[in-house]
Amino acid sequence: MISKSIERAQQKVEENNFGIRKRLLEYDDVMNSQREVIYKKRKHALFGERLEVDLLNMMYDSVEELVNEYHGSDNFEDFNMELLRLLSIESPVNAEDFRKMNAAEVSETVLERMIAAYNRKVEAISKQAYPVIRDVYETKGQMYNNIVVPISDGKRVYQIICNLEKAYKNKGKELVKSYQKQIVLRTIDEAWKEELREMDDLKQSVQNASYEQKDPLLIYKFESFNLFKAMVATVNKDVVSTMMKGYIPTQNPDHIREAEARKKLDLSRFKTQKSEMPGADNPMEGANTQTQERAKPQPVTVEKQVGRNDPCPCGSGKKFKHCHGVGGV
Repeated sequence: MISKSIERAQQKVEENNFGIRKRLLEYDDVMNSQREVIYKKRKHALFGERLEVDLLNMMYDSVEELVNEYHGSDNFEDFNMELLRLLSIESPVNAEDFRKMNAAEVSETVLERMIAAYNRKVEAISKQAYPVIRDVYETKGQMYNNIVVPISDGKRVYQIICNLEKAYKNKGKELVKSYQKQIVLRTIDEAWKEELREMDDLKQSVQNASYEQKDPLLIYKFESFNLFKAMVATVNKDVVSTMMKGYIPTQNPDHIREAEARKKLDLSRFKTQKSEMPGADNPMEGANTQTQERAKPQPVTVEKQVGRNDPCPCGSGKKFKHCHGVGGV
């Protein structure tokens, strides 16, 4: 009877643990579906597979979202200002055409203008960087493998690392490709870390739905989809905005340097002359000098205190308490 009771209790514990593990896997499946999408985008950026296609899709999604936000209202000025702020382009349609055309037509028109501006931006960066890249390659090509070129979007300066030989052979196009890779990877990584924190908070908060007789997993799936959708929209907007605003802030050749070079600590200002060191000629003399400079601590002397019943040190023959103590005359 005891053995059967233990067996039933163990079976219930195992069933409970199995249910907990199954529930955790269901939550993890939601996160895994998002993880696959993010890692696929990162793979395209790392290896250059479909990177141009991903950028075009980001441009189209960003423009479509922006047009849908302002189309159908009288906020053409706000729409034009948003285009200038995010994409650095003016609206290709006027206020009247913006109201007459449907959202799809406006999106296609804006997308054509943005792609043309982006191609001009790429060409300008390549032409601006190529003379310096050519000079570095022809003079120091045997010393450098990779170089670092600063590119800014007006807010931050990105140190773009690219292969010197490839950048020289394709006349600066490799620099733009490296710029695209780094911006996409940086933006995705920052947004994904924030998404993981929000998903963890969401997982903890939806557990309270069980008190309302609701399934926490269903609420988790619905809310996580909205969070992921907002994250993707933010990534698209940030990547496109950074790419459209990119420029090389200076043409100084000193700003293009070897990527693998490390700063060496300048120890010249820390050198000490032999004559400045105490006892440099005679080590024992220096040691004696340092010993003399450090004064040896002297012991603390404390005078003996007179007790109340001891003879008074004044020589009167009276006890201290009667002569100089409390109540003494």
